[in-house]
Amino acid sequence: MIKNYLIERRSWILLILVLEALVLFVSFLDAAVPFASLLYIVFLSLLIFAVFFIIRYQKETKFYKSMVEWENNYDLSGLAEAETPFEKIIADSVSGQTERLRLEASQNLLTLEQEKDELLAWIHEVKTPLTAMSLMIDRLNDEKAKASLTYEWLRVHHLLDQQLHQRRIPFMENDLYIEKTNLKPLIFKEIKTLQSWCMQKGIGFEVDLEVTQVLTDAKWLGFIIRQLMTNAVKYSHEADINIKSYLKEEQAILEIQDFGRGISPQDLPRIFDKGFTSTTVHQESAATGMGLFLAKKAAQPLLINIEVQSKLGEGTTFTLTFPRRNDFLHITLSSSSA
Repeated sequence: MIKNYLIERRSWILLILVLEALVLFVSFLDAAVPFASLLYIVFLSLLIFAVFFIIRYQKETKFYKSMVEWENNYDLSGLAEAETPFEKIIADSVSGQTERLRLEASQNLLTLEQEKDELLAWIHEVKTPLTAMSLMIDRLNDEKAKASLTYEWLRVHHLLDQQLHQRRIPFMENDLYIEKTNLKPLIFKEIKTLQSWCMQKGIGFEVDLEVTQVLTDAKWLGFIIRQLMTNAVKYSHEADINIKSYLKEEQAILEIQDFGRGISPQDLPRIFDKGFTSTTVHQESAATGMGLFLAKKAAQPLLINIEVQSKLGEGTTFTLTFPRRNDFLHITLSSSSA
């Protein structure tokens, strides 16, 4: 401490010494000035300066010593073991607030899980009357009424399907089953579901599958194809939808091409965003902005890359690029460990 104190005040100490030396030097040069008297005065002044220096050192370093001791004894990790009442109050407050936040987070997570389970149970319950309603619609003789009711039934069916898969997507990695999946029955099943809607709009399908099998999860791939095909039918009218698969650089490619209204260039970067519908037809209330978002989310754990090319007024092409066989190694390992 004394060393640091001297270093900090070395300029003042040097100034005093230089002044005293200057007085003695002047007395030595000037014979008229008594040297002995000045030497005595210099001695007294240096003695007074030394006493003053010691007193100031004691006063000025007392506070800093207490600061050093406080820093050495202060331990943040030992806050819970604080000795002073003030430190105990802080420790109890922090500990209590942390515990309260932990309990609230745990309770909120439990509530969300319960709400998810209740919603999933409700969706499954609603599917039963929907199935009965579909059978009733099939028995109708009025084709015009039958087509209208089928369209509305299909909308409700797809909205429920989106809700069901939206709740499952955060946990879909626990539900994956990677296997060789036949594309033809999967695609034709979705076409059959959309058949009445397509007939109403005068839409047909051209299917050309060079690659008939892909390694993926059949259930989730069906959901992705369902969203893309529903989107294609929704925005097309009296035109064919082309579906083809082929091999490119050892990767299976599936394309779904429609000749509908297309997507404007300003909307293309945002079509996979949650809740985004359109900037060109913003007043359209039928769109939810969830179909493509959910398709993209479901494709990520499957390592399926979805790309889109579109021209406004000419149509849209969605391209699904499936991963190579070796890319599924870590998915299989993670699924088995889970």
